[in-house]
Amino acid sequence: MTATAIKGSCLCGAVSFEISPPYLFFHYCHCSRCRKAHGTPFASNILVRGEQFRWLGGEEVARRWELPSAARFCTGFCSVCGSPVPWRSRDGKAFLVPAGSLDDDPGARPVNNIFWASRATWEVAVGDLPTFAEGARRPEAP
Repeated sequence: MTATAIKGSCLCGAVSFEISPPYLFFHYCHCSRCRKAHGTPFASNILVRGEQFRWLGGEEVARRWELPSAARFCTGFCSVCGSPVPWRSRDGKAFLVPAGSLDDDPGARPVNNIFWASRATWEVAVGDLPTFAEGARRPEAP
């Protein structure tokens, strides 16, 4: 890895890795599969070539699940905490990295939204919502 390597890990720290730019892509995916796999309105995914990825620890607890009916879809997760983690493409040439698992700034920003026509009917653009520096106060119960 180069001096520009970006580190990442799972929630419990059992899995750690690093990636190096330039990325093949960095986008938000709104497909129903990504929504279900991440429990969010979209997944933030970075794709890197195999030589741009390195496990630093926990490769043995990183698991993958392949959707049998899909040619490319897979999910990677830590078997200790369940957090999304990177997974190698079926052809072995690339790794898909959940951007939320990065510990460092990737030095790039998402460039597009894919599967926009499949987005959740309840999705609201992030910029259209109020923001709070920390948790929002819950409304009082009636």
